Amino acid sequence: MNCSLCISTYNWPEALRTCLETVRKQTVLPGEIIIADDGSGEETRALIESFKSICPVPLKHCWQPDEGFRKTSILNQAFAMATFPLIVTIDGDVMLHENFIGDHLRVAKKGRFVCGSRVLMNETLTKKMMLAGGEATPPLLSRNIKKWYNGVHQPFYAFINRFLQRGVRGYRYALGCNMAIWKDDLIKVNGHNESFTGWGKEDNDLAIRLMNAGVQLRFLKFGGIVYHMHHQQSAMTKLKSNEQLHLQSISQKITYVEKGMNQYMLTP
Repeated sequence: MNCSLCISTYNWPEALRTCLETVRKQTVLPGEIIIADDGSGEETRALIESFKSICPVPLKHCWQPDEGFRKTSILNQAFAMATFPLIVTIDGDVMLHENFIGDHLRVAKKGRFVCGSRVLMNETLTKKMMLAGGEATPPLLSRNIKKWYNGVHQPFYAFINRFLQRGVRGYRYALGCNMAIWKDDLIKVNGHNESFTGWGKEDNDLAIRLMNAGVQLRFLKFGGIVYHMHHQQSAMTKLKSNEQLHLQSISQKITYVEKGMNQYMLTP
């Protein structure tokens, strides 16, 4: 089994280049890479075209015009384009642990979706890692790291943690920058709700609707690690309205949304 790796990006080609270099160095490669591009300019397009010549797997560029933060729309288009049954989704501002894809494939199981682990790098370390071009691994025991414990890679501990999560109920959170979801399950809930515009809660809403549909959430600890690059926080002008939509999904146990990935699915 293999997966489609979906990478969302917007006008930060330096970070995307670093991210792609860490994908290229995976011990287990994804079956394909899909760049979900929310309206980036020529520099990002040129980077993707140049990377195709050295990329060891097919690389697709899914682009839409820049009309504000429309991550839900471009991700739905990328999900529809995916050719593998499992979709691993990350943001283009993360670096991947070398075993990231292998970790997700190892724990993939029908009937559940997975959120991996995230380490936060500060601005100083982010610049250093970008200069290294994805060649270096961020040092965990550093004052330039937050949530360093999420960077501990230990397959045996990850195996034990899977059993500890059995029977645990209740929604906690979801990291859109590090999730693995079966395409069939995304189709079941119609992917992201495109009524979410602007930053905030779109990933949480997808997670709660998956759980409402009977798909279990599992957290991959001690594996599936990403290192988040520092950047300015996105504008939160739509956060309150997005929170209301998310609360509706919780209170009304919504599963399927009308405005989703079905708009982009090919019909026979």
